Order: sequence, then C-alpha cells, then structure tokens
Amino acid sequence: MYKKEGNNIYILVCQHSQHHGWVFPKGFIGDTIAGESKEDTALREVEEETGVIGKIFAPLTPVTYWYVMEGIKRRKTVYYYIMHYLKGDITKHDWEMENVEWLLINQVEDRLTYDSDKQVWEEAKKIIAQIV
Repeated sequence: MYKKEGNNIYILVCQHSQHHGWVFPKGFIGDTIAGESKEDTALREVEEETGVIGKIFAPLTPVTYWYVMEGIKRRKTVYYYIMHYLKGDITKHDWEMENVEWLLINQVEDRLTYDSDKQVWEEAKKIIAQIV
C-alpha cells in the first residue's frame, strides 16, 4: 500500500503481534469467506490488519516460504499486490498487528524483518517509482 503526500511517498508496514516482525499485511485465502479470490483476500486482510482501505494497482510476483504454525511446518505462497491508499485509519487495526505505520519509501527496507518481504519490496519499489 502506498500513498503520496506532496513530494513524499509513504508505504504501509505493520508489526505482527505474535512474532513481532515488521511485515506487509497478508493472510489466508478463503479462511473466512468461501470461494474468496486472491484479490478480495488481499483487500480484506489489508483492511483488517491495518485499518486501511486500498485499491489494487498491480500484482507482484508471488513469494513462497516455509513457517511453523501450531508446531507444524507449513509451506505458504503469498500473492502480493501494489495498492493505492483510498481511506482509513491505521489506529483501527485488528489484534494481529501490534503496530501499523506509514514509512517514507526510503525507510521501508531497513524496517522489514523477513527476506520474503524484502524480496517483494525490491520489485514493488521499482513499480511504485514509475507510477507516482
């Protein structure tokens, strides 16, 4: 999620309340809505986890990684999208995130915790630089 204010470009990042890593919002397709599309899931998860509503601008290359949940090693593919900010309040985020922040575009890489988010950020920042 990005927004432009004057000459500044801001990117939305969040800190997960369980592992405390700084990440981009993400979730499970169809975990609450049967038949939910990847795009609808992305929009819903961003709103739930950050309090912000966006509009999808472009898809990014999916990222696959392994993680452990409830003692079980799981493989997850995340479908990321560049989104443009429409409205919302980052103080209205849900319990999954302990912090949600808008960072200047040049601060994002240093804040992200995991390689998977850094990988997708490399692609996203090039596209964002072309569209704003």
